[in-house]
Amino acid sequence: MGEPPISVTVRRGQIVEARHRVHAVAVQDGRVVHIAGDSDLVTFMRSAAKPLQALPLARAGGDLQLSELAIASASHLARPDQLDAVRSLLSRAGADEDDLECGPFGDPPSRLNHNCSGKHAGMLLLAHTHGWEARGYRLPDHPVQQAAFAEVCDAAGLARDAIGTAVDGCGVVTFALPLRSIALAFARLPTVDGAARLLAAMQAHPELIRGPGAPDTELMRTLPGWTAKGGADGLLCAAGPGAVGIALKTEDGGSRAVGPALHTFLARLGHDLPQFASMPLWNSRGENVGEIAVE
Repeated sequence: MGEPPISVTVRRGQIVEARHRVHAVAVQDGRVVHIAGDSDLVTFMRSAAKPLQALPLARAGGDLQLSELAIASASHLARPDQLDAVRSLLSRAGADEDDLECGPFGDPPSRLNHNCSGKHAGMLLLAHTHGWEARGYRLPDHPVQQAAFAEVCDAAGLARDAIGTAVDGCGVVTFALPLRSIALAFARLPTVDGAARLLAAMQAHPELIRGPGAPDTELMRTLPGWTAKGGADGLLCAAGPGAVGIALKTEDGGSRAVGPALHTFLARLGHDLPQFASMPLWNSRGENVGEIAVE
């Protein structure tokens, strides 16, 4: 069941330029079924927590469109279709871009362009729906963040004092827990109240979750019934048919190793994600100058 960490090699020309160690764990029916590396590695969930953070909204907003639920779970690229979905959530909340408490991002810099603006818009709508004060919705003591924390605890099967917290890149609370607990949370996700429609939204709109070529988007496009969400610093989590959950983390935080490592780990579980078997290394001229692949 246990194997060494997955080693992803970066070659420029024929010379090895870098190696990334990737840890991964798979859980099925509540038990660990495969490990690569350290399944007890503690890491922050970062944006991979978004489907869990969006669960209270999924329950409260029964009339939400699937695209709106999807963007609330997304780390988008500020494409027009993605921003339209964010604006739709803001409109439902009686809010606008100035009410978003993420920082500005993009070109030109704006809060709307931040890749977490969908999550923030969803949190504003949750506050609006419950009649909570909208200002400060990102802060740890706000009911919005307390509700999200409860979802993570329930899905991971951990008490609050067993989960570390810090401030995420967009200003909300982020959660630190072992990889095996993150995989368990994703394995349980399909059975959680309100999750069925949320996961259906992500599967129906994988292009909103990140974008073409991204490991989470492509996994959902390729493998029927799977839901996936990436997180910053080389994290990828997914839930599959048969109560399967996986969590995969690049030790050094290098995101370029995620695709090839995911391909290898899923292959060990009997699934094929061929587009990530080998990733080209591009330079600024658009030239293929090397390869990123599992050694």
